[in-house]
Amino acid sequence: MNLIVSVDKNWAIGYQNKLLVRIPGDMKNFRRLTTDNVIVMGRKTLESFPQGQPLSNRVNIVLTKNKDYQVKGAVVVHSLEELMEELKRYEDKQVYVVGGESIYRQLLPYCKRAVITKIDGAYEADTYFPNLDKDEEWQMTEESEEQTYFDICYTYRTYEKKV
Repeated sequence: MNLIVSVDKNWAIGYQNKLLVRIPGDMKNFRRLTTDNVIVMGRKTLESFPQGQPLSNRVNIVLTKNKDYQVKGAVVVHSLEELMEELKRYEDKQVYVVGGESIYRQLLPYCKRAVITKIDGAYEADTYFPNLDKDEEWQMTEESEEQTYFDICYTYRTYEKKV
């Protein structure tokens, strides 16, 4: 399992159920990696998408404790066990965990690879991702050249879990 996330220099990921900043190149990278694959998210992340709808050309799986939650075009599961059972149906696809904070924290132990957009800035935030630079189980294996979008500088980093 993989995860994909955009973080600022403090490893913040969002504020009031919104991304800290929208970078078109980062959105394009997200689309490139997740299209025709499986994305796993929490209910609030799905509700933050355009019109609160699942993303097209992907299998959307929503992990929520709310037993009554349903959404057209997505698979809804209510436990890690149910999620793992559902993922067996997609062994031919890449699986990307796409948020939010509690889903990242629950699924990080199951992930082997993390695709991180690291933004060189600090933003007002209320949700955070664990700092992989300080986690001995993870190591950065790749970093892109610095990218810019107006006055925002960022890099793409790949982290892999140490074996």
